[in-house]
Amino acid sequence: MEYADFLDESYDPQPDDLVCTFRLVPGEGLSVEAAAARVASESSNGTWAALSPESDVRQYSALACDIGDDGEHGTEVTVAYPEALFEDGSMAQVLSCIAGNIMGMKAVDTIRLLDCEWPEGLAASFPGPQYGSAVRTEILDAGDRPPLATVPKPKVGLSTEEHVQVGYDAWVGGVDLLKDDENLTDQDFNPFETRVADSLEARDRAEEETGERKDYLVNITAETDEMVRRADYVADQGGSFVMVDIITAGWSGLQTVRRRTEDLDLAIHAHRAMHAAFDRLPQHGVSMRCLAQFARLCGVDHIHTGTAGLGKLENEDTAGINEWLRSDLHGHNDVLPVASGGLHPGIVDQLLDALGTNVMVQAGGGIHGHPDGTEAGARALRAAVDASVEGESLQSRAESTPELATALEKWGTETPR
Repeated sequence: MEYADFLDESYDPQPDDLVCTFRLVPGEGLSVEAAAARVASESSNGTWAALSPESDVRQYSALACDIGDDGEHGTEVTVAYPEALFEDGSMAQVLSCIAGNIMGMKAVDTIRLLDCEWPEGLAASFPGPQYGSAVRTEILDAGDRPPLATVPKPKVGLSTEEHVQVGYDAWVGGVDLLKDDENLTDQDFNPFETRVADSLEARDRAEEETGERKDYLVNITAETDEMVRRADYVADQGGSFVMVDIITAGWSGLQTVRRRTEDLDLAIHAHRAMHAAFDRLPQHGVSMRCLAQFARLCGVDHIHTGTAGLGKLENEDTAGINEWLRSDLHGHNDVLPVASGGLHPGIVDQLLDALGTNVMVQAGGGIHGHPDGTEAGARALRAAVDASVEGESLQSRAESTPELATALEKWGTETPR
């Protein structure tokens, strides 16, 4: 077994192969073909030295099987992995193969995992989402419009009492979901259990006042056993959602939480903090498209995917990622994409034109920075979304919604930075 044995451009991937598309620039002195063979070798069962195994292990070898055209950031290369190479239901093991040592090999100057095609058997070994976009009607009253979420601002530093009040004001203003931000967990200024209990009590009051179902995306991110304990606590307090910082907590931690939420009937909101460490550089790392795939297989119900260039945070191909999250995946539920980061009422129509209405819209500063406060900001966002869904211009709806008129006067239709 030598490097050349891991390259076969005549090979046609089989239905039970995991097919990965990479983009790479070969290391000094290597052709693209030679680098691709080394990627397939290192990520399956080859090594730098020639091997003469006594048993038939070639059936577990990956094959670089398609060399594409050169582009700005390298050449696209397809590698097919036999399904038997992977442990069922272990995202950590899968990624140790397809995004492991190869990211640091001398054989490549840069390499980026762009996309994956998942065989049915491997995909079915993961649970997928419990609810997906069905949360719009099964847990909330959003119907055909985007559910609305908000993070209190400042996102850390508020006392529990202040945090709860912001949530209540947003709920009664028309927002569906209060959300913790990625770095609010269990700090002394806003302890986890007190915040959850008091916020859900305020939610109940907001539901009585508005006649709409409301809920709270509670950040349970912690050491794995503690995440499970916190999920239990949220369920005991009557919550319907938990939130996990899926990149920093890790895929195995997420899988443990998903197993527990099955018993608790909790939906999982996935925050992607740290994703840009993998996907920001177009020539290296792991694409957001792939990170979203891993998250869907592991069982998240919503995940942040970007704002199609309209917000302050960005990644590649938000619309394409969202389309994949809604696509058929061997019977798994879909995932509700979340648009977040720098959104405000004046750009909602552009956002929904770009991404459609089967998304969650989250605004923080674009609600709480409203000149008349959080409740008015929530009313402005809700009016903007309702108008966009119903085909009415924001300017027209603003004539009957003073809160929206004030938001448009303050922020206009410009995107923040």
